[in-house]
Amino acid sequence: MPVGIVGLGAYAPPSVIDNAQISSWTGAAEEWVTERTGVHGRHYAEPGTTTSSMAAHAVEELFAGSPYSREHVALTVLATSTPDQPQPATAVRMQKLLHMHSTPAFDINAVCSGFVYGLSVAESMLRASPEKGTALVIGADMYSTIMDRGDRRTVSLFGDGAAAVLLAEVPEGYGIHATRLFAEGDGADLVEVAAGGTREVADDAARAAGRHYFRMQGRAVKEYALQAIPKVVDDVLSTARLEIGDIDRVFIHQGNTRLVEAVAQELGVDMARVPLTAPRFGNTGAASIPFTLCHAHAQRPLERGERILFAAVGGGMTAGAAVLTWY
Repeated sequence: MPVGIVGLGAYAPPSVIDNAQISSWTGAAEEWVTERTGVHGRHYAEPGTTTSSMAAHAVEELFAGSPYSREHVALTVLATSTPDQPQPATAVRMQKLLHMHSTPAFDINAVCSGFVYGLSVAESMLRASPEKGTALVIGADMYSTIMDRGDRRTVSLFGDGAAAVLLAEVPEGYGIHATRLFAEGDGADLVEVAAGGTREVADDAARAAGRHYFRMQGRAVKEYALQAIPKVVDDVLSTARLEIGDIDRVFIHQGNTRLVEAVAQELGVDMARVPLTAPRFGNTGAASIPFTLCHAHAQRPLERGERILFAAVGGGMTAGAAVLTWY
């Protein structure tokens, strides 16, 4: 039987960082931030918060009132590029917080494409497993911890958040029809935290130079997104034997509001079919697509039979797309 999404949960920390705060950090005018990005606010976690604890909050919301239980979860895939620590995986830290044991749990890092990568991996593993069960796919990122607050090109865009979906078997005709993933390592330097791994130690010299902070070449990233997302979307729709006009809602990675608008234009999709969370929450990294899915469902519940498209781009450079029919 096919695999589909049967549960949703999301979490954003309570502290809101508005554009006045961004202006005080960077010297950029509030009007510049609003006009260039379309982002009005973003949420930051309080000190002591971890990526795993945000993920756990999202999973707890998912199971609140759900007919499914944690005991049926056979697999956990957590997409993040801001892990709790280099090792072990943030997924197992979250497992410990939720008292979930004895099932596979691991991280995926495809930066902002991570959720779509995780969805594809979890669906494949669930289909292949002879055991019945469900799978958790979580996107969670805390970019506030790696921001250079003087860099207006990045700190104006990113916020913290987590979101989770539950996958399970669904009837024929529903669920995930196709996924497509893409990576281009030649663009690895476009989005990065240079220091802190085996390639470059985050020693005093690296930290003095700010190389332990997140950096992004915004213009090049936008050009990549406008080329890669339409390609991967065309591929996934072709595999599913659908056209863009068949899709009811298109969930595009919320890099910023202006990027979402530009990608929608390239795809030929009216913004009425494109839910947005970027204006209120900014770019929540790997959480972006499931976070937006959860908020869209709360505002106007997804109906059985709706066709849904996910389209993401992330550092690496990576891209991913998935198409499904809602159950």
